[in-house]
Amino acid sequence: MKYTIFLIFIVFLVIPSSAHALSSEWQQDDAVAVRLISGVNGVGQETTIPLAVDVKLSSDWHTYWRSPGEAGLPPQLDWQKSLNDDANLKSARLLYPAPHRYSAFGLETIGYRDHVVFPVLAELRLPGHDLHSDVTIQLLVCSSVCVPKTFNFSLLVPTGPATESAEAPLLKQFRDQVPADGDKSGLLIASLTNEGQDLSVHVTSRELIQSPDLFIESKTDTPFAAPQIEISPDQHSATFVTKSIDAPLVPGSSLTVTITNNENALETTITVPPITAPALIPPASSLSLFMAIFFAIIGGFILNLMPCVLPVLSLKFMSIISHGGGDRKAVRRSFLMTACGIFFSYFVLAVMTVTLKALGLTFGWGVQFQQPLFIICLIVLLTYFSCSMWGFLEIPLPRFLADTLTGSYHPKRASDFAAGAFATLLATPCSAPFLGTAIGFALAANPFDIFIIFSALGLGMSIPYLFVAIYPRLATALPKPGPWMLTLKHVLGWALAFTALWLLWVLAAQITSLFAFLVGLCMLATLLLLASRKVSFMHPKIAYAAGIFSLLAFVFVVIGSDLPKASALPDQDWVPFDEKAIAVDLAEGKTVFVNVTADWCLTCKANVKFILSQQTITQRLFHSQVIAMQADWTNPDPVITTFLQKYQRYGIPFNIVFGPEAKQGLVLPELLSTDAVLQALNQASLKSP
Repeated sequence: MKYTIFLIFIVFLVIPSSAHALSSEWQQDDAVAVRLISGVNGVGQETTIPLAVDVKLSSDWHTYWRSPGEAGLPPQLDWQKSLNDDANLKSARLLYPAPHRYSAFGLETIGYRDHVVFPVLAELRLPGHDLHSDVTIQLLVCSSVCVPKTFNFSLLVPTGPATESAEAPLLKQFRDQVPADGDKSGLLIASLTNEGQDLSVHVTSRELIQSPDLFIESKTDTPFAAPQIEISPDQHSATFVTKSIDAPLVPGSSLTVTITNNENALETTITVPPITAPALIPPASSLSLFMAIFFAIIGGFILNLMPCVLPVLSLKFMSIISHGGGDRKAVRRSFLMTACGIFFSYFVLAVMTVTLKALGLTFGWGVQFQQPLFIICLIVLLTYFSCSMWGFLEIPLPRFLADTLTGSYHPKRASDFAAGAFATLLATPCSAPFLGTAIGFALAANPFDIFIIFSALGLGMSIPYLFVAIYPRLATALPKPGPWMLTLKHVLGWALAFTALWLLWVLAAQITSLFAFLVGLCMLATLLLLASRKVSFMHPKIAYAAGIFSLLAFVFVVIGSDLPKASALPDQDWVPFDEKAIAVDLAEGKTVFVNVTADWCLTCKANVKFILSQQTITQRLFHSQVIAMQADWTNPDPVITTFLQKYQRYGIPFNIVFGPEAKQGLVLPELLSTDAVLQALNQASLKSP
């Protein structure tokens, strides 16, 4: 028996164990314990040997990552004594496991607590020869105070098979925590948004996102604030928004991004994208349904103040003053009926949108103004509304509809309903602030969401009427109607007539001036015919001739769309829109300003008249290295429609700036301002004016 025990002892003594500890002795004090370890028992024929610095920290103590945050110092390893032929070390690269964020004394710091192992990749000069590693390690460890620590270690990795050492599992555990690429980490940066000083990083993940964080490093050591994090409901994507503290982000510069999620971590280099639009409205694709509804309500309300709706203000104003000193119940019914007209119109628009989308047709907000037949119908309506203001006729609602809405036929309620519908009709060529984003969301959504968004638009536009319906005293407190009101109605009737003349001008741009002139003659004849019923001095022959000319209106409505359309030419100094030319201009280092407009878009005309025609703007657009392009959408143009939809826009005004530092484009707000235009031009070129 004793010989058996002796033989077993000899076997274990002679035959080496497959894995034994290969590490230095611990060096420690009350704050920290440190040692140097190897992941292999011998160098074998490897060119790189896995070493590591093993650090154990006492409770409440921490040390730092390579970018320590607002305070601290990263670990420093000096291998100078080993960088010679005898030691056989060619280079050593320190790796950092995924860090954590800590707050201490009001400062954001990044590092480690408890236990961390820093892997080291030691490259050999001569594979197969002993590695004599001699390193000096400097650590800053902090608790209530910060104490610098210095340690000196020597470790021999001998010649022999590169079998795993007893420390290999520990080293592998922390080596797996070193941030990896997208495939290994399961994390992917889906998009980046540069808002000047804020950087938004949208990330997707194979695994659930539960404890994410974002760390950004720049070559200039610019500090970044802790990110605000929004995790998607399915927990497979998240958006990080962080701020560059000292200076704005420079488009085209490189940043190192580290993203952590539980045990997974991604490290990659990104290029800062061009600065996004100066507008504060996010793209439609980034909206939730709740935010889209909010934007729709705000945008619908703003429509009441847009230039496109100004011509119909006469109807609104008359609706208010006609109730001066009247019955509050009548006021409430009147304004509720106008709100019903608005809601009904948006319901019709929603039905049309769902139908066109189901048919796979390309369309946009206000595109009905591209159709001459629609313009002619509007001219006819405005003519009849003008005649109504002048007292030449009453516009009744169909009896069956009036009975359904009010229980009894009432011409005044019909007029109120028609006013709401007509206000919506004239509002459709406008793209007010917030409205474009809401419409973009709706046109990309399902039918249910489309009806929700269009209902919200109707609610927003109805707010003034609903407010008066709730507080009818706002109308009844006005002076009672009298002779002064008849004079005012005549004046406001002329406002509608001038709107019809404006539409005739649009029609001339769409088709021909001769055709628009003939349509205008027909409307004038209609007006004379209606006036003959009320004006005693109107000669019967004049009324007879007016009737004949009225019949011609129907003929021109039928054949209008078949007439040759006028070619849309850009205004003076503007270059015709050519999307392919934009890339060429950018390659030459030029800046391109694109203005999408139409003759029927009064907001577009207001932008050009009051902003783009200012001397400070024209000096930049037409007397510098800026190419000013104008895309005319007066008539249907699939190229322009596709261009708008690339930026999730379905209506106009639309203005965008491209440049060497904004190759993806900076989208401007619907209502332009001098500062917004100049800021976009400067950001796109990064040159002072």
